[in-house]
Amino acid sequence: MATQQQDLRTLSKKHSKLETLINRVNYETLSAEHRRQAGNKAVGVDKVTKAEYEKNLEENLKSLVSRMKTFSYRPQPVRRVEIPKPNGKTRLLGIPSYEDKLVQGVMANILNDIYEPRFLDCSYGFRPNRKAHDAIKAVNDCIMFKKVNWILECDIKGFFDNVDHKWLMKFLENDIADKNFLRYIARFLKAGVMIQNRYEETSVGTPQGGLISPVLANVYLHYVLDLWFEQCIKKQLQGEGYLVRYADDFIIMFENEEEAEAVYAALKERLAKFGLQVAEDKTRILPFGRNSKMNETFDFLGFTHVNSKTRQGKYTVGHKISKKKKKQFKANFKKWVKENRTMDFDLFMSKLNRKLIGTNNYYSVSGSLWEVQGLYWHAKYVAFKWLNRRSQRKGFTLEKFYAVWEQRIRKPYIHVNIWNRGTVVYN
Repeated sequence: MATQQQDLRTLSKKHSKLETLINRVNYETLSAEHRRQAGNKAVGVDKVTKAEYEKNLEENLKSLVSRMKTFSYRPQPVRRVEIPKPNGKTRLLGIPSYEDKLVQGVMANILNDIYEPRFLDCSYGFRPNRKAHDAIKAVNDCIMFKKVNWILECDIKGFFDNVDHKWLMKFLENDIADKNFLRYIARFLKAGVMIQNRYEETSVGTPQGGLISPVLANVYLHYVLDLWFEQCIKKQLQGEGYLVRYADDFIIMFENEEEAEAVYAALKERLAKFGLQVAEDKTRILPFGRNSKMNETFDFLGFTHVNSKTRQGKYTVGHKISKKKKKQFKANFKKWVKENRTMDFDLFMSKLNRKLIGTNNYYSVSGSLWEVQGLYWHAKYVAFKWLNRRSQRKGFTLEKFYAVWEQRIRKPYIHVNIWNRGTVVYN
């Protein structure tokens, strides 16, 4: 499997277009994808779980492969659900049927192998061996070591719901010559959605939740944004300019204000050409960097980035947890504690520890330890408060609970070093 993967990436480097891809969606690759699937995921419109599909796995996979070869396999509509957001709005999530998850997973792996050698260094989201911390470090390094004085903080309005299918297929056809492979991608895009037992056609968009959606989104923005900026816009700039994109979140850094304004105007026209729109209420140009005399900040990937100084008085970029993410963490944590406080205490503390480790691992970047410690102390207080409400008689004194907490819960520490001049270092 690994050799086949490497072969495809090698072929992608050598040839402008790739052929005979659909034969890589076979019994072996589908079986491997089945093993990778989690058993506790929500079901699609077919209501089939991994365990149910596994009861007749060999027969089911052979039937699936046979139907794909004769083109009688058609993806089922995606079950669309609404996930509440902290601001009171909802995010639409698409849940494919189980067989569609398998096919999408294999096809997504193929697309990743094709495009990984083609994607540019400015993109970070949903790519192997690249994380959000790499994007944050790239922003940090540009501001620290390049001529950056202005930030274009961007937001695309409803990106995943507005991807134009015709343009996406044209982009794919530029790199893929296998018409059968492309036919199945088109079928996934046009499969439609089920909303409360009501079917709706889909002429635009890639539902979040589909295994193939992240790489398709990257392909779309690779052509719409990355190549446009790196090969067209940068050549026209008199000063320096840098793009950092993580999925549909991106910022552009400039040396000159007038060029930031010109690119912003051009960006709106560029996105409109491909069915996308800038969310103007969330997009702005602001002064930022060592030469900025204004105390401006911008948010990117859950962090608020600020102009700051070291203990020696030298300029540095500071990184704090954004107010939005702090509020979201506190609300979610309180909700979780209230809903789970009656479970076995040892299990409760074990799960709570894992939740806080996840928060620590993401937000504990260079210079932000005190921010994560604030969430750590807040979590300690909330857990003590609600555990003592499990019955009328308090189960813990404050001192006893803190002693247990110190034993069971890992303290925060700097997990990610983004101030290192090389790559990101994970401690």
